[in-house]
Amino acid sequence: MAIWVFFHLSPLLLLASILPSTANIEGDALYALRKAVNDPTNILQSWDPTLVDPCTWFHVTCDSNNRVTRLDLGNAKLSGKLVPDLGKLEHLQYLELYKNNFSGPIPKEFGGLKGLVSLDLYHNNLTGSIPTSLSGLSNLRFLRLNGNRLTGRIPRKLVKLASLKIFDVSDNNLCGTIPTSGSFSKFTEESFMNNPRLEGPELLGFVRYDVGDCH
Repeated sequence: MAIWVFFHLSPLLLLASILPSTANIEGDALYALRKAVNDPTNILQSWDPTLVDPCTWFHVTCDSNNRVTRLDLGNAKLSGKLVPDLGKLEHLQYLELYKNNFSGPIPKEFGGLKGLVSLDLYHNNLTGSIPTSLSGLSNLRFLRLNGNRLTGRIPRKLVKLASLKIFDVSDNNLCGTIPTSGSFSKFTEESFMNNPRLEGPELLGFVRYDVGDCH
């Protein structure tokens, strides 16, 4: 009987040892951020990779199933580049990284954060274009990217974000025209101000959205 139980349980035990737990995947993703950034005030000191559960780390919030749902690192004096590993936090709802000195591009992998409600990256030093992949964040309500050095066009696919309530890309270096359909029909000019190369709202039926040189 004991031998029968062993042979029937051993494949399950082997599978459990091979497949990483959600906590380990999320912990590894968060620790990748810690390794990539400069943290002069040691705000990430509690992020210990030897702990199985990142829910015990400061500035990390989890749900009742110990899945990371919120990352609060606003105004934390952090610098460095955002890591694509954060796109593995598939249950994340709030990504609050505002008022730091993050540089480099916004990882396109952020478009995989399907549960995201709020993406706040404002007042950093981010460059490059706004990833088109963000158009897949169907639950997104708040997208604040203002006060960076972003360039290129505003992705027209973002108009599909029906839940979007606040959109702010002011104080960047974006170019092209401003989408006016879908969720963008309700945003005022304040959402786009201080982008010297923006040409104003697109005129549907008169001007092609993608016409002209814009990088």
